[in-house]
Amino acid sequence: MTLTTDFTTVAELDSALLRLSAGERRWADLPLTRRADLLQQVAHQAAEQASDWVEAACRAKRISPSSPLAGEEWLSGPYPVITNAATLARSLRDLSSGDSPIAHVPTSVAPGGRVALDVFPHQIWDRLLLSGVSAKVWLKPGVSVTQARSAAGLAQLDPATTHGMSVVLGAGNITSIAVLDTLYELIAHNRVVILKLNPVLGEMFDAINAVLRPLSERGFVEVVRGGVEVGSYLVDHPNVAHVHITGSSASHDAIVFGTGPEGEARRRAGVPKLGKTITSELGGVSPTVVVPTGWSAKDIRFQAEHLATQRLHNGGYNCIAAQVAVIPSEWSKKGEFLRELRDQIDKAPARPAYYPGSDQRVAAAADRHATANARENGRLLIEGLSPDQVAEAFTVEYFSPVLAVVEIPGDGIAYLRAASRFVNERLEGTLGANVLVHPRYRRKLGREFEWFVESLRYGTIAINAWTGVGYLTAAAPWGGFPGATLVDVESGIGLVHNASLVDDTERTVVTGPFRPLSRSLITGQLSITPKPAWFVRNTHAHHVGRKMVAFAADPKATRLPSLFASALRG
Repeated sequence: MTLTTDFTTVAELDSALLRLSAGERRWADLPLTRRADLLQQVAHQAAEQASDWVEAACRAKRISPSSPLAGEEWLSGPYPVITNAATLARSLRDLSSGDSPIAHVPTSVAPGGRVALDVFPHQIWDRLLLSGVSAKVWLKPGVSVTQARSAAGLAQLDPATTHGMSVVLGAGNITSIAVLDTLYELIAHNRVVILKLNPVLGEMFDAINAVLRPLSERGFVEVVRGGVEVGSYLVDHPNVAHVHITGSSASHDAIVFGTGPEGEARRRAGVPKLGKTITSELGGVSPTVVVPTGWSAKDIRFQAEHLATQRLHNGGYNCIAAQVAVIPSEWSKKGEFLRELRDQIDKAPARPAYYPGSDQRVAAAADRHATANARENGRLLIEGLSPDQVAEAFTVEYFSPVLAVVEIPGDGIAYLRAASRFVNERLEGTLGANVLVHPRYRRKLGREFEWFVESLRYGTIAINAWTGVGYLTAAAPWGGFPGATLVDVESGIGLVHNASLVDDTERTVVTGPFRPLSRSLITGQLSITPKPAWFVRNTHAHHVGRKMVAFAADPKATRLPSLFASALRG
């Protein structure tokens, strides 16, 4: 076979696979402490390469490195790689010394009697960098603290037993995804990895190669480029034992069952064409449920900007971007909120539609919804949808700047129950859901609100935060809600991130501050953040992101004044 792609020949791919086969044997002999050292070197490389990384990402997305939009690339690129690699290293050192990686993680009781691991904030720096944010990992019902601690470590509990070679098919949107998925395959599953980068992020090849060099120069990881042909060759290669993909459910089904009528027939029959295991993170139609009781005019403005960010971060090309906003149809301030939402969407910085097919998907969404409202800079807002109508926005992940608003009757717990039914039963996918609620009203609802959170079948739930913040939290698992199958894959099978290597997790619940800085204490919360750095209208996001990366790499108190000064200007 002499297939040649734009970047990689079959001979080069075969050579890479041979190196990995030899590397797997060396990996099996490598002590946990040495593995931890290599992960720490990856974190160091991510810090060293951060400027080149961000510049490459900005070239790929056609934005200026000096623009506030570059803050997204600092915070979603090198930052989570530094924190994730360092946390994985700490987990391996705990295992090496005979401790569980979660031996000292505080626990609490989640709804339904579940055990919750309080994984964030972990240390004082966490409280400062992500002020007011906390994250709890709920274990599956019936899993005890003792069971969780003994199982934490996953494949690293038996490090000498490796599990072959994995091909990781990298994502084309967030630049850290491919690296984080590679680290998880290597550590959590004890598989050596060949990583194929997505052509959309071809500019990232040199930076990612440099970050993973501590692993690749020893034969534990290989990084290659190319399109569908390269991916297909690797997926079908007999030496590859496992596939991991971040992408769409259509891509997953094409890999597992094949394409065309024959592939669909195999999917309906439940007979895979793929003769190996596969894990996946596939996105979906993510909701934001607005619970507006007790909101002031300033709350409406701030949360409208929050919602616009959830849709427009990275131009809307996020698997976790909010696509459907749920609001009460009888809300007296509904008109005011929708006016603010339109205004925030329009005022968000203009940016190129860098992801292939974006403009066509926006046009298709406009054609298929009578109430579609074209906004500034190629964005689309679909208003006035009802929960019982048939709407493509409920089932198609547009992966573009399209936001739909659904109005649900009722208030109080009746509204929450109706919202829960709608998002669980009508929306495609289970990756993440957001909830915006005044803390006082949350406390008033009490157990009814806890029931509501428990009822949401999503892998990450963010309360007064965006689920994207959960992505930044190294110890939190990331993936769809448990229960997906090859035939009904929803938002994917398996997990990534999860740097404490916890088994039997069900979901992550992230909580953030309802109000920023000066108004936060009124709600009984404390936040020292005036405007989160990931908000799309933060004018100093690039400065804050760069300084957060520097601090994550070398946490010194002397770095904080400059970081906070930039944050206050945001």
